[in-house]
Amino acid sequence: MTVGIIGLGLIGGSLAKAFQRDESVTVLGWDADHSIVEFAEIAQAIDGELTDEKLRGLDLLLLATYPEAVVEHMTRLAPLLDKTTLVIDCAGTKEKVCASVFPLAKQYGFSFLGGHPMAGTHFSGFKYSRADLFDGAPMVLVPPAFDDIRLLDRAKKLLEPVGFGRVSITSAQAHDKRIAFTSQMAHLVSNAYIKSPTAGMHKGFSAGSYKDLTRVAWMNAPMWSELFLENSDFMLRELDCLVENLLQYRAALAAGDGETLTALLEDGKRRKEEIDGR
Repeated sequence: MTVGIIGLGLIGGSLAKAFQRDESVTVLGWDADHSIVEFAEIAQAIDGELTDEKLRGLDLLLLATYPEAVVEHMTRLAPLLDKTTLVIDCAGTKEKVCASVFPLAKQYGFSFLGGHPMAGTHFSGFKYSRADLFDGAPMVLVPPAFDDIRLLDRAKKLLEPVGFGRVSITSAQAHDKRIAFTSQMAHLVSNAYIKSPTAGMHKGFSAGSYKDLTRVAWMNAPMWSELFLENSDFMLRELDCLVENLLQYRAALAAGDGETLTALLEDGKRRKEEIDGR
């Protein structure tokens, strides 16, 4: 099997290293920064550079770039791909990507699935990539049609060397709605929380809860800004919901209303138990 990967940052680099664990897989990589391609080859994360000429014959092409870059790459590369190649993107939002690339796949005859590997760290770049990043992690796939069982089975088989623990199938809109809450809001809240003037005095007074809440404040700002704006409709809904809830806590605190504050806290605890159990 031959796999091509466009974008060799944390996600693309980790995908490359994961595939390299399988000796039957040949991995070709490309990055806008050619020095990263050279370094990835020296590190044996890839077997060579992915060029336009080598696009022919790929079994799988993965695009680990920002949503806008996925569309730009596929607009140029679509005519160059074999019809037997399966293309999966790994961008953090799906509606724009799928709306743009599904028609290209239909026009040129290759197969395309929107994708989102649900793993990462607060660090970015190839130097932080690792082969086991996706071991046991969920992978979300967005197909053009939900009844194409052969395509989905093919995708799962091609992705097996990566080590995903579960593959979820959804629509682009459902993906973006859920990811606004599960990922994007968590990053936004963490980034806003750390701006408190008190944050600079936390050492010696902080433990696990501080670390958990602030871990993802250390983010790739240009990437997350693009993802937030791409998904602004769902982000605004989640943000409005959070602000409304926070104002209830604030009102109870300002009024010294312990009964209401306790009820709010109990309600949040109960909601967590309903969703995730104890």
